[in-house]
Amino acid sequence: MRATLRWAHSDLRTHRGEALFLVLATAGIVASLLLATALFGYATNPWQRVFTQAHGAHVTLHTTLAADAGRLAGLDGVDSVAGPYPTASVTLASGGGRASVELRGTSGRPDVGRPLITSGHWLDPATPDGVVLESRLARALLTAPGDTLTVPGTARKLTVVGIADSAEPRYRPGERTGLVWALPSAVTDPGGQVVGLRLTDPGDTGYAVQRAVTELGAGAIGEVATWQEARAEAQGDNRLLGQVLGLFGLGALAAAGLAVHGAIATRIRGHLRDISVLKAIGFTPGQVVRVFLIQHLVYALLGAVAAAALTEALGSAVPGRLGDAVGVWQGLPGHTVALFVVPVGAVLFIGATTGLAAWRAGRIPPVPVPRSVAPPAGRLTGLARRALGARVPPALVLGWHKAFTRRPRSLGAVGRLALPLLLIVVALSAWTTIDRFQSSPERMGMPTALGVRADASLGDRETRALLEGDPQVAAAYPGVEVAALVPGQTATIALRGLGTAREPYPFTLAEGRAARGPDEAVAGQGLLDLLHVQVGDWVRMTVGDQPQILHIVGRSIEPENAGRVISTSLDTLRANDPDLRPSVYQLRLDPGADPDTVAARLDAAGHGHLDVHTVANPADGLSPLRAVVLGLIAVLALIGLIELLTAIGGMVREGERDLLALKAVGLSPRQITAVTVTATAGTAFAAVLLATALGLPLAHWLIDAQGRSSGVGAGIAQTPSPVLLLLLGTAAVLGAATLATLPATRAAHHRLADTLTAVA
Repeated sequence: MRATLRWAHSDLRTHRGEALFLVLATAGIVASLLLATALFGYATNPWQRVFTQAHGAHVTLHTTLAADAGRLAGLDGVDSVAGPYPTASVTLASGGGRASVELRGTSGRPDVGRPLITSGHWLDPATPDGVVLESRLARALLTAPGDTLTVPGTARKLTVVGIADSAEPRYRPGERTGLVWALPSAVTDPGGQVVGLRLTDPGDTGYAVQRAVTELGAGAIGEVATWQEARAEAQGDNRLLGQVLGLFGLGALAAAGLAVHGAIATRIRGHLRDISVLKAIGFTPGQVVRVFLIQHLVYALLGAVAAAALTEALGSAVPGRLGDAVGVWQGLPGHTVALFVVPVGAVLFIGATTGLAAWRAGRIPPVPVPRSVAPPAGRLTGLARRALGARVPPALVLGWHKAFTRRPRSLGAVGRLALPLLLIVVALSAWTTIDRFQSSPERMGMPTALGVRADASLGDRETRALLEGDPQVAAAYPGVEVAALVPGQTATIALRGLGTAREPYPFTLAEGRAARGPDEAVAGQGLLDLLHVQVGDWVRMTVGDQPQILHIVGRSIEPENAGRVISTSLDTLRANDPDLRPSVYQLRLDPGADPDTVAARLDAAGHGHLDVHTVANPADGLSPLRAVVLGLIAVLALIGLIELLTAIGGMVREGERDLLALKAVGLSPRQITAVTVTATAGTAFAAVLLATALGLPLAHWLIDAQGRSSGVGAGIAQTPSPVLLLLLGTAAVLGAATLATLPATRAAHHRLADTLTAVA
């Protein structure tokens, strides 16, 4: 045991840099995996907690006032019913802005879908104008209990008495109205009603919706919301962040394992004689294997423990969503198990790759096998000889030859170095895609920057004149959005009519063509998946009592409503309903115009009759991903550095055998140094080419796969600029050459006795 420790100590002194980088890389990998675990827990558990405590409804139906929603309590599979509650659509304004809301009248706290009060108190008949706001809506309006809200265009005022969490789909400006609870007397002009169904089996949600629609009639159904949709929306960006961290964490773990395997294999080749001596003095194969195994397990264990300790102690202090996720995760039941299993799994994986490489050391015979003087693979190729004849500098020719002569070994070094570079290329592609959402939203399914809703006092002509009168509004597209029942009546989708034949809406198409003729439409990926249709198919849906049949001629990139959107022109919808009036206007601004400035100007010009909001950009919720990508690139760079040091060490050791021959043919120490530097740079150059060739299509596939699964659709993946890829490749090659210069220079100036000893 003492001899084992002395060997490990000697090896540590010789390779202190590699040991430090391995500890840091392991710490980064384990931290990434722990943060991914925290984000997955944070994505699901807060909503699940609210849903459980609120005794949430599995199905929420918006119906007409005439519908007898009480009959739904008798349906098979319905455990309990909340409501029906009268609803009215209004616009509320405060000092923080304005929002479209659903005012829901209820006399007492519902048993199903019970709001969880987080601030203030529940409705009190002593305050007839009191309201309780859903928490996200309250944050958007910057309100708290005691504040007063106004209804623009009227003298009516409402008092906020409480803020509550709800398991229903949350407020999204321009996409989903906010939820406000009020006493029935405050809902003076109800336009419909809402009922919540609690099911005995949540897995039968689709069937329950179908039965409810059949019971009430399709014409009585306005909108259907299910618990699966609410959960998916609540998970949102947090789940995506967790997937990114987990994917790159596992990829970095594989790269670290391969780097350790390559480092040990190279070290074994450089210490064949020493290992033979150890066996000759009594070391067993198992003891030789344990020397390498214990040494690298200690490195990995140090990194894993450091990452777990730092994540546990400081993770919740990280500003933003990551810190919130760690704070919530630390209070979940599975936190302790994950904090133990993730680091142990990483250490065991690194131990397994270490054991595979160390097993070769255990097979080395006690008597070293003499090296062949001129291995067949070391002869100069015809191309190399012709290059020398053409007066190409010998250092370049011999360096390139040295890097790629032994093909299995050379390919292994290139592959191990290419893996972290490949993951860096994927990370840069993700960064570029997020950046494109913000810099060029019109190419990512958001051709307009503002959405405007006008109250009933303004007609279509007056509204368009007001909007188009702004100097920075390039176009105003009238539109309408309604909920439509899908075939089978198991869910509702968003049916949009945007633009006219004279001014068509500029949809961002990823497949097919634009909708130009009557009854033509484009659809999002989420809708195609929901209905199991494709571009070229006809689909039938129901809006109230009216069927709508549309021909899907293209697939558009749809960041809204999980892609469950089908869009046509306003003229097509008016063919079924000539009295249809635009309810929303999408504004395309001049290049360089600031949406917030234009929105403030329009809001002032509308004198309280316009509700102006900026179009939500999905990249806004992914801002923490930039810091995550930077951290992952740093971890991957450390792993690449480990592999570079390994490759350099192997080339320097193998070059010692050729040192006498190179000096004999007249090469100077500087030229001999250039041979090793060229070999290292050539290996890095080949790894960069391989990583770029494989990384770019892999990044496109991964990003588009995520787009398809989220409903946005494929076609959003963006490639990093050629300049950025060139900088990455240049940094890798120049970094490799710089790192190789010092050890190569030392080897080139070895004394003759040292060289003879290395060759022996």
